[in-house]
Amino acid sequence: MDPRGFPTSLPEFQKVFPDSAACAKYLESVRWPDGFSCPACRHIGEPYRFRTRSSTVLRCRECKTNASLTAGTVMQSSHTPLSIWFWGAYLVTTQTPGQSALQFQRQLGLSRYETAFQILHKLRSGMVRPDRDGIGGEYPVEVDECLIGGKTVGEGRGVQHKAVVMGAVEVRQRKNGEHRAASRRQEHSEGIPLKKLVYAGRLRLRVVSARNTADLTAFVMDSVAKGSVVRTDMYRGYDTLGSLGYVHDSMKLGGDPEGAGKHLPLIHLVFSNLKTWILGTHHGAIGHHHLQAYLNEYVFRFNRRFYPMTAFNSVLGLAAHAVPPTYDQLYSGTWKHPAS
Repeated sequence: MDPRGFPTSLPEFQKVFPDSAACAKYLESVRWPDGFSCPACRHIGEPYRFRTRSSTVLRCRECKTNASLTAGTVMQSSHTPLSIWFWGAYLVTTQTPGQSALQFQRQLGLSRYETAFQILHKLRSGMVRPDRDGIGGEYPVEVDECLIGGKTVGEGRGVQHKAVVMGAVEVRQRKNGEHRAASRRQEHSEGIPLKKLVYAGRLRLRVVSARNTADLTAFVMDSVAKGSVVRTDMYRGYDTLGSLGYVHDSMKLGGDPEGAGKHLPLIHLVFSNLKTWILGTHHGAIGHHHLQAYLNEYVFRFNRRFYPMTAFNSVLGLAAHAVPPTYDQLYSGTWKHPAS
């Protein structure tokens, strides 16, 4: 266990959450950290508890209003046991490649693929922090765009059915005294990989309608703190950044991989790993109307990659205050996924 009480390994997780009752106790502490507060009359105090009910229902001693533990969370109206939800959150947040819905179904022993698909998307809906701040500030930010999906045969260069994804990532530098930081060399030392001096900080990804000035600048303004150094290529869609309160550092790449590797190395690496993840874990089978949800999952896990068990705690905390999509909204494509 780490100092904050989070399990840091699979055996510890099993001990902390052995059954749905333990999960319910933890979820209650996440929803009401200062004690139960009635959603109707705001009375704070120990509620009545119904031990014989299959779902956790709490009754206010003041106004006698019943409150479901999962109401207003991504687990609302679900008949799936809380232990399955917790295991699902653990698998999604702590495994680097993530989980496809089919893998998810097999791992959790779910009888229907649709149930696995819906649980995954409901968890993804709780992976975007509403009060997230802009990245950058003291760190430079690399910004670029890429095309994802939409295989096209016989239609020119095949970009007609691809989605445009914008990306922004912080450029951070390790401290000189940090363990195994490589200041002069990047090769292995005695079989142990050395940490690179420059590494990626926080990440933002978003699906945009087109590669135009309005969408590009709107993404930067929503994602990057004002006053930050923003590195881009020479595409004209970024020309207004300097007048919007950013220090714009642009460079003409002209298809030169060496120049791109020096000016925008981290965001290109992010895009490469993102495409590999989509093709490897999900076999490229992601509809455009769901792509933002998968980007949110990728960003959530990327930004918490150094503390995966904290990521598990974070997703449960966010999911406890998120509005989940319904089954019909997911399959009809009417649900609008929040942007990371």
